[in-house]
Amino acid sequence: MQDILAAYGLEMAECHIQPFGSGLINATWKVSVADSHYILQRINHLVFSKPDLIAQNITTIGQYLQQHHPDYFFVQPVQTINKQEMYITAEGEYFRMQPFVENSHSHDVVNDIQLAYEAAKQFGRFTRLLSGIDVQTMQYPLPDFHNLTLRYQQFEQAIAAGNQERISAAREDIDTVRSYQRLTTIFEDIQQHPDFKIRVMHHDTKISNVLFNAAGEGLCVIDLDTVMPGYFISDFGDMMRTYLSPVSEEETDLSKVCVRTDYYKAIVQGYISEMGDELSSIEKEHLVYAGQFLVYMQAIRFLTDYFNNDRYYGAKYEHHNLLRARNQLTLLNSITQQEKTLSSVVAY
Repeated sequence: MQDILAAYGLEMAECHIQPFGSGLINATWKVSVADSHYILQRINHLVFSKPDLIAQNITTIGQYLQQHHPDYFFVQPVQTINKQEMYITAEGEYFRMQPFVENSHSHDVVNDIQLAYEAAKQFGRFTRLLSGIDVQTMQYPLPDFHNLTLRYQQFEQAIAAGNQERISAAREDIDTVRSYQRLTTIFEDIQQHPDFKIRVMHHDTKISNVLFNAAGEGLCVIDLDTVMPGYFISDFGDMMRTYLSPVSEEETDLSKVCVRTDYYKAIVQGYISEMGDELSSIEKEHLVYAGQFLVYMQAIRFLTDYFNNDRYYGAKYEHHNLLRARNQLTLLNSITQQEKTLSSVVAY
C-alpha cells in the first residue's frame, strides 16, 4: 500500500485507510489525508483481464463529456505522479484512484419508487449524453459479456460435460431454461435489425452504481468498468432484474420473488425521460423483453456455473448457484406472466 499511495504523491503515514463499499469484484478503500478524500480500487484482473481497456474507455468518455457536456458531473480518475491512469505493482496488480464525492451517497437496495426513477433517469442520461461518441473508439473490457447466444451455448456445453450429479438435480430447471429459448432467437433478431442501435452502455445498472445527493436526487453513474458498446436492453434489462423484485437474487424463499409493477412504471418513466427521443419505436416495443433477456441470461449463467462446480461465481453453500438460478427463473416467469400488463403500464 505504501508504494501505491506514493505513486499518487501520498505518504502512507499521513493517510487514514479503511475498506469501503459492498462491491464483490474489486477491492475498494477510502483514503483520507488532511482535508482530502479519495477512493482507491484494486481492479480484479481475473475478471477484467485487460484493465488498460477500462482506463482507455474512461479517458475517452471523460474527454467527450468535457468537450460536449461540461456541465455533466463526471468523476475523473486521479492520475499518478507519472501522469498514468492506473498504477501497476511489481506483482502485476492494477490500482486506480478517484476523488471521493463529498455529500453524496449510494444505496444497495431499491426500496423506494423515487429511487428507481432517479436511477433509471441517470443511466438514461449517461447513454443519451454519449450518443455522439463513435462507438468504434470504445474498447470491450468484457467481450461477449451480454451475448445471450454464447451464454446459451455455454449452458448446453455445461450440460454435456459438467457435474452429472448436479445436472440430475436440476432437470426441471434445465427444461424451464429450454422452454424460454425463444428469448435467444429474439436477441439474434435484434442483432440483425437496423433500428436497434449500438450505443455506449453501462452494462451494470444496479442501484449501487448511482450517486445521490442529500435530497435524494441522482448525481451521476459510477463504476465504469463494464462500459462498452452494446444494446439498450442490457441497461434497461439489468434495472428490471435488480429493481423490480423486493428481494435479491440471493433470496431462497421463492414466494417472495415477484414483480412490483409500480417500480416498473418508475423505471420506464425515468429512462424514457432521457432516452425517449433516442430510442426507436421498435426499441420501445422491447422494453419488457429487456428484462426477460437479462434475467434469463443471469439464470443461465448461474446454472452453467453450478454445473461447472461453481468456478465463476463461487458458492457459500451447496447448491448456492442452483438456488440463485431458481430465483431468477421465478422472476422471469413473473415478468412473462405480467408481460401484457407491463407493456400497458406506460404510454411511450
